[in-house]
Amino acid sequence: MISRPETPFRMTTPLVPEALRGLRCGDAVLLSGTIFTARDAAHRRMVEVHLRGEPLPLDLRGQVIYYAGPSPTPPGRAVGAIGPTTSGRMDPYTPLLLELGLRGMIGKGRRSAEVVRAMVSFGAVYFGATGGAAALLARSVRRVLPVAYDDLGPEAITALEVEDFPVTVVVDLRGHDLYDEGPAAFLESLKGSGTGA
Repeated sequence: MISRPETPFRMTTPLVPEALRGLRCGDAVLLSGTIFTARDAAHRRMVEVHLRGEPLPLDLRGQVIYYAGPSPTPPGRAVGAIGPTTSGRMDPYTPLLLELGLRGMIGKGRRSAEVVRAMVSFGAVYFGATGGAAALLARSVRRVLPVAYDDLGPEAITALEVEDFPVTVVVDLRGHDLYDEGPAAFLESLKGSGTGA
């Protein structure tokens, strides 16, 4: 049965192993600090750069990548709507980035078994951000800075300075997956209430 704390965990990037060990799938987290946006084109390029023996444009150790591409910034705002994209698109590249020190990812949807195994091996968590709430998520962004691969347009790597960015732990350090445990807990609650499923 999933049991969540009444108040969200507050965490600051870069992430440290001690803080991640206390998280369980289903926990609410408010992230502050710097997170990086990167989608599949940027992931592909980072892997290619590393395999050529060249340095990456950022040190991934302890960092969080948000699978998102900011929309154009309206006047008076730090960023436009910035919702999560489907995480599975990054799965082919993720195990290597985890090996290089990546400790958190934010997106939507399931991860592959290979990615979950790599998360357990290297000590990383996968957070979910609510799809369809891109404008709401943008309210937590204080500043956006370009980092690399400007030629990729909205797929470029940017640094987001965030405050209380709301996410949910989907896969924790032990490989427990909310996509499996959430429905199981719901079915169990139906049995306890006497409602047939």
